[in-house]
Amino acid sequence: MSGLTESFVEEAALAWLEGLGWKILHGPYIAPDEIAAERTDYGQVVLEQRLRDALALLNPNLPAEAPRAR
Repeated sequence: MSGLTESFVEEAALAWLEGLGWKILHGPYIAPDEIAAERTDYGQVVLEQRLRDALALLNPNLPAEAPRAR
């Protein structure tokens, strides 16, 4: 049997991302119904506010009143 498991791949990916400067959080910390929740349910795979913050950082000249796609 191979030593390659889902948890092995996940840990390797997290270590790689952390090495690139990403902040790594334990999933339950931002889970629905938690104080630091970033989604209302697990079906939300995109953390919308994080995405909006990143887009604003990458596009500093984008006006605040730019239309929001839904």
